[in-house]
Amino acid sequence: MSDGRLLLGATPLGQPADASARLVHALRTADVVAAEDTRRVRILAKALDVQIAGRVVSLFDANEATRVPTLLADLEAGATVLVVSDAGMPLISDPGYRLVSACAEASVPVTCLPGPSAVTTALAVSGLASERFCFEGFAPRKQAARRAWLASLADERRTCVFFESPRRLADCLRDAVDELGGDRRAVVCRELTKTHEEVRRATLAELAEWALDTVLGEITVVLAGASPRADLPTLVDEVNRLTEEGMRVKDACAQVIAAAPAAVSRRELYDAVLRSRD
Repeated sequence: MSDGRLLLGATPLGQPADASARLVHALRTADVVAAEDTRRVRILAKALDVQIAGRVVSLFDANEATRVPTLLADLEAGATVLVVSDAGMPLISDPGYRLVSACAEASVPVTCLPGPSAVTTALAVSGLASERFCFEGFAPRKQAARRAWLASLADERRTCVFFESPRRLADCLRDAVDELGGDRRAVVCRELTKTHEEVRRATLAELAEWALDTVLGEITVVLAGASPRADLPTLVDEVNRLTEEGMRVKDACAQVIAAAPAAVSRRELYDAVLRSRD
């Protein structure tokens, strides 16, 4: 096994003081610092009063594949390599996955220096259920792909966290209203931990209206999980029970749907009731 080791260092989202003591030590002592943006890691080091003694190289999406062989050679030669992204945890919608995979295959030790993450920070402040959640990375850029992706979340019971560009936030929220319904709860977190931090909690419809004004900064969205959907046969049985008590089919369908708004459409239920009587 190589004497080298790969360190994955979580960096502050906005406040330099959130840097861990282990990250400070790694910045000071690593043989190589592989940064998503070399300028930003130097700015962070200056804010932390740290002198980076090792070699600083870039590691971003476009060059990671070509950078891996050189970094792996450094590691196998005994170097300590620190990977940092612009903010938060490396690999979480940021570079590093290819390098970690290569290290795992080559039996090079990989250690994480835990710390800030926009995903868990947004989830913690959202006020939405946090015992089970999923992370979806960045929302798709193109509308057709974005709508299909949102539709796939229609029945997702877990709270969902994703990133979005401030330029596309309004469009994404409008698509979410169309695909998931305006009453679904969500939270938009802007500039987490920074001076102008904002946490906006509302329905998707309310958030879509709010986002029509220009929204700036780093955006993390937390989407409430879907409510349990009653199965169609159960709803049909409930309509038939109400009609046996004298209620019209149309009125019975409206009452049942009002009690289970996320289940099916009124038309779908009405047609199912008629089919059940054939």
